[in-house]
Amino acid sequence: MSKEEIFNKIAEILADRFELKTEQITNTLNFKEDLNADSIDIVEFVLELEDTFGAEITDEAAENLVTVGDAVDYINEHQA
Repeated sequence: MSKEEIFNKIAEILADRFELKTEQITNTLNFKEDLNADSIDIVEFVLELEDTFGAEITDEAAENLVTVGDAVDYINEHQA
């Protein structure tokens, strides 16, 4: 799966979860600062990433997922 395909799937997840338009989602979008995501939101998002992409995301790795670009890069490197 290409980075663009990964980005588009992540954008869909975020659009559904945070009631955004996919056009508002960029690689630099920060989960906590731009979306006001709390720790529960982040955990649920990470679980959805794992289900969608079949990738295991450790707690330590999840803490480093700050932006959409971080999530895209992580999934790209750890695809099942």
